Parts: sequence; structure tokens; C-alpha cells
Amino acid sequence: MSTQSGSNAEIQKLKKINKVLVDRVERSMDQQGHGFSLFQTAINLESQIDRRTSELTSTLAHLNRVNHELETAKNLAEKANLNKSQVLAAASHDVLQPLNAAQLLISSLASVQCCDEGQRLCNQIERSLDTMTTLLNSLLYMSRLDAGAVQPEWQSVSLLTLFDSIESDFQPVAQAKEINLRVRHNNLFVHSDSTMLRRIVQNLVANAIEYTNSGGVLLSANRIADRIHIRVADTGCGIDSENYKDIFDEFYRGSSAHQSMQQQSSAGLGLAIVARMINTLKHTITVNSELDRGSCFRLSLLAAEKNTAEFNTPPQRLKTRSIEQSDGLSQTRILFIENDFVVLNAMDTLLKQWGCDYRLASSTQEALSSVVDKAWQPDLILADQHLDAKETGTSTIELVRTLIGDTVPAVIVTANPSTQLAKDAKDMDIEVMLKPIKPAQLRALLSHQLTQPERQLVT
Repeated sequence: MSTQSGSNAEIQKLKKINKVLVDRVERSMDQQGHGFSLFQTAINLESQIDRRTSELTSTLAHLNRVNHELETAKNLAEKANLNKSQVLAAASHDVLQPLNAAQLLISSLASVQCCDEGQRLCNQIERSLDTMTTLLNSLLYMSRLDAGAVQPEWQSVSLLTLFDSIESDFQPVAQAKEINLRVRHNNLFVHSDSTMLRRIVQNLVANAIEYTNSGGVLLSANRIADRIHIRVADTGCGIDSENYKDIFDEFYRGSSAHQSMQQQSSAGLGLAIVARMINTLKHTITVNSELDRGSCFRLSLLAAEKNTAEFNTPPQRLKTRSIEQSDGLSQTRILFIENDFVVLNAMDTLLKQWGCDYRLASSTQEALSSVVDKAWQPDLILADQHLDAKETGTSTIELVRTLIGDTVPAVIVTANPSTQLAKDAKDMDIEVMLKPIKPAQLRALLSHQLTQPERQLVT
């Protein structure tokens, strides 16, 4: 019994010691802000951090895969754009070739018509061909802009020269509609691409004249700080403010209630092309208009310093060619270079009707063979830019000029204009004409080329 009593006493003693120790630990934990609970919280946080780290790692891996896929898609898109540009270049040439031949042939047909009805039908066909040509050219050019195939050639552009050219081109159009075209000339210069800027202003003025039936159109420009503002204002049918953004969409022609039949038949691509070119050039355009009162388009772009290069032209000498100017192109010696048989045949008929003394060639070699005989030397060279076997009209003209030892006046015809071609043509003193060719314009250009002063060659 004594042993059992001793054991019970020992147990009670141990219980007291244990209780004291537990109380002490609990008091210690209370004093330390529940340290054990904090320890458990820390363990839980570490677990959450590990889980979140794993999720972030997985997300980053997914983002890397997505970025790789996006990069691949971007490269494919850029390649597709490049291929698209090449296809469009070929399409613009191939699609417009039949139209080019048709324009030449309808002109030849019209010249042999003896009755009024035949002339009327020829004129109607020619107008239809003109409409089709304008539409195709606009669509192809818009596609080239979208594909990034048209790159600006930045330079200082004289608004005096630009406005003079616009006034010369559109004054007869305005007079035919019996409206006034006023141009406020200035001596300002802007930083832009001369070809694209000219096309923008042309489209704005053409659009203003088209939608103005009375009153007039004003082309002007002024400078505010470092910006030049070109304005095209008209007294035409106007635009509802709700439709300001829509006018730059393809094929938009506005409400027919405010337009004539001719305006309603318009393709509606002029301002769509303007918007794309302005976007390419990073210029800005704003519109202010009111129905039945008119519209004002304001193009804003950076001012530039005067470009003195255009005023320092080389000395000139007059051409001395044995051509009877009173007979127009009669007996004029023309070398025509074209690889398309249909166009070549159509031009053969046209040059024959004009009374020209001409030679036809379908390649560089044939062109050179045509001038080997010194008894016949061309007064003018007319060449397609894109020939077979990657030959070009500009290189062929250069070789012909070298062979005969004379800077013969030359005209390049092309369905695929480019900045490089414009530069090469300017350097070589060659005129550029876009396909499809209008015979009347071609004849005027050829006559002009034959009577213009020729630049003195620098040796």
C-alpha cells in the first residue's frame, strides 16, 4: 500500500509540475503574441507563396509560348504583305494591259467612224473604259498603300509649284461646270512626299468641284508656328456632321437627296485614298461642313525650308530635230518598246494613223537592233517599264541612248509607279505616263516632249 500511495503521490506531483509548465508555456505564448499561431501562419504563407510561384512560373511559360506564336504570326503576316505587294505589282500590270490595248483600239476605231451614231458609241465606250480604269487604279493603289508597298520620299515641297499645277489641271474642269476655282498662291514649303501630297490635294479639289453645282472652290494655305494648313473649301452640297467619319470609307457617296446623277455614279474612292495617304505620311486632316452650304477640308503638316535645288537647273539648249511641227507627229521617228503583243498591235495601228515613221520592239535586243542602222534614228522613245526577262524600259532607253550617242527624248509607260521609278526617270530626264494610255494625252505629251528644251549633258 505504501508503494501504491507513493506512486499516486508521485503522479499527483508530476501532474502539478506538468500543469505549471503548461500554464507557463501558455503565458509565454500570450506574452509573445501567440507565437505558435504566427509560426503556423508563416508556414501557411510559405505554402501559398510556393503555390503562387508555381502558378506564375506556369503563366510565364504560357506567355512565352503565346509570344512565340505571336512572333511567328507577325513574321507570316509580314511575309504575306510582301507577297501581296509583289502580286499587286504583277496584277496592276496584267489587269491594266488589256485596258491599255482597249483604249488605244477604241481611239483608232473612233478616228475611222464616218457616222454620228458610230462616234457616239465610241465615245460611250471610251467613257466606260475611263470609269473602269479609274476604279481599278484606285483599288490597286489603295491595296498597295494597305500593304505598305508605297513608302514616302520625304523632301521640301513648294506649295507655289503644287498650286500652279493644280490650278492648271482643274481650271478647265471648273469652267465646264460654270463654277469658280480660286487659288491663293503663296511661297510656302512643306515637309512631305511631293507625289503623294499632290495626289491628296488633287483628290480634295476634284471632290470639291464634283460636289459643287454653284458658287466655287477655294484652294489656299497659311502658316501657324511650325505648321502649314492647306484648305480646300467649297460651296457644294455639304456633309451632315454625323457622317464626317463615313466620308473616308470606301464607296461612300453620301445622301442621294443632295447629289446630282453624276455625283451618285461616282465610285466614292477619292477620300478613301486621301485617308490612307495621310495616314502613311502622318499628316492630319479635319473637316468642317454644313448641309447645303458647303465644306472645308484642312490638311495640316510640318513647314519646311525652301528647297533651292529646283531653282538651280542646268543650262539648257534647244533640240534641233528635223520635224515639221505644223504636221504634228507626222513623219516623227518613234521607237516603241512593249512586250505585250496586243498592246504592240494596237499601238501599231495608232502610230500608223498619226503618220509616224516608227519601229516596234518587244525586247531590249530588238530595240537596239532597230537603231543599229544609222539611216534611221529615233526622235523619241516610248517604252513600257516592265519587259520580259526582268528587262526594264529605263535600262533599255539608257542603252539605246548610249548606242546612238544622243539623249533622245523618252517616255516610260507603266501600270506600277514607284518612288524608285520616279527617281530614275527624273535622273534620266524621262517622262512617266500611267497605263492605260489615253491616246489624246499621249499625243499631247509626245508633242510636248519634242518641243521642250533639253538639258545640257554634263561630262
